[in-house]
Amino acid sequence: NVTSIDPPPPRPLEKIERDIEETDLALDIDAPESDKVSPISELDVPVEEYSREEDIESEVPKGREEAVADSEMGGEGAFMAIGAGGGASGMFGSRSGGGKKRALGRFGGSKGSENAVDAALRWFKKHQGPDGQWNVTSYPTNCTENPKCEPGAHAHGGDANMACTGYAVLCFLGAGYDHRMPSKYKATVKKGIDWIVANQKGDGLLGERNYELGVAAMCLAEAYAMSNDPALKDPAQKAINVILQRQTKEANGGYGLAWDYVAPNPSRNDSSVSGWCVMALKSAMGAGLSVGDGMTGAKNWLKKCWEAANPDFKNLKDPYKDLSWFPYCWDSLTGKCDGTRGSDAGHDLTPVGALVAVFTGHHQGDIMLETLLNHVMKFQFPATYPCNTYYMYYNTLSVFQAGGDRWKKWNDTCRDMLVNSQRKSQDCFDGSWDFTGTKFPGHEVGRLLSTAYCCLSLEVYYRYVQVAGKDGKGAAKKEAPKDAPAEK
Repeated sequence: NVTSIDPPPPRPLEKIERDIEETDLALDIDAPESDKVSPISELDVPVEEYSREEDIESEVPKGREEAVADSEMGGEGAFMAIGAGGGASGMFGSRSGGGKKRALGRFGGSKGSENAVDAALRWFKKHQGPDGQWNVTSYPTNCTENPKCEPGAHAHGGDANMACTGYAVLCFLGAGYDHRMPSKYKATVKKGIDWIVANQKGDGLLGERNYELGVAAMCLAEAYAMSNDPALKDPAQKAINVILQRQTKEANGGYGLAWDYVAPNPSRNDSSVSGWCVMALKSAMGAGLSVGDGMTGAKNWLKKCWEAANPDFKNLKDPYKDLSWFPYCWDSLTGKCDGTRGSDAGHDLTPVGALVAVFTGHHQGDIMLETLLNHVMKFQFPATYPCNTYYMYYNTLSVFQAGGDRWKKWNDTCRDMLVNSQRKSQDCFDGSWDFTGTKFPGHEVGRLLSTAYCCLSLEVYYRYVQVAGKDGKGAAKKEAPKDAPAEK
């Protein structure tokens, strides 16, 4: 392990000011594979078209229409909210073209937030290793500028290099950059994807634990969905198959449940691990890959774990005031829940419960989703940076999907908090976010991880089509399959 050190402060004389408050968007007109500063075209939002060449709507799908529009259930019956009725572009359709501009204008993005995203992508690009990976300890040596960023540390076992490479590529994909369409980041994305595929084991495993497996599998699934690259279909499907094989089943051989670190374990359904596995399955569905009954199992786990953590769930009636939470771990054999309700140190996994609720079909007005989000707003609102960036990433996704006044309040604070706290200086740190004080277990992985969580949070406006809240145009909820667990 490498001990993290505090970064040196930015040099005040080289401070770079980035616009923050404007709601009009500055768009780079980028020459493919060029690092030159591009001319700026000021456009008022909302607008119908992009001016960037690489962001013109592609003929390749951004999430398979047949996977997300024909049936909200997908696969073999798991209800899928994100992307349902998403049309020809599916769940990833807002990442590029006019859809991206409309999403930014509609949901509260700003010129400052988009500038911050691109600054983060530039930071990732200049810290990528020559072999395509983002190495937790050696990434600073890839940058030619000084002073250098601090090395991170491998935390809690597993393969942090696989995870961080997956996170970095997800940031590019989330902003609409894949490895096939011409853009200034095309080569960067391709090298990252190639490294992930080259390091995949014969059985499809990516990394060692289900943490990095979920992140990297999600990355391959989204890259395949966005690019329609046939070379990625088999690696992505094999990774998803490993996730399905490692999913815990109920002791009586019934429905699926959640995930532990590696092997199925009915006495330890780990919410943190499971959140990444569910996100990977969600992205796989958007890519038209087979997820079996994995999401049905996830829905079963969500319901039973939530009820175990909230034994008074039948008395939850008020969607505006009542609160519920989601635990760190749940023992399906004894019903015991582990975690600290209201904790800001990473063992109150209400953010995961809320996002899984969205991904399994819970919409605005649903008592489970509403009470989980009430808890988030009371105990986990990110008013200042540094904050728990793990919580922030999950909560930004789920609050955005629920929409309404909650999202406006969240975005009005979180967006500019992130823009203002990004490092702005002409050195190795420019475009990144500090990780000291970000609290959650594993934050010592370092700057790669904190920058990924913050960048992905600022991409929320267009990363996934909004369907769960009243601000979206989600399709009407369809009936669950007859063999799915009944809702109470």
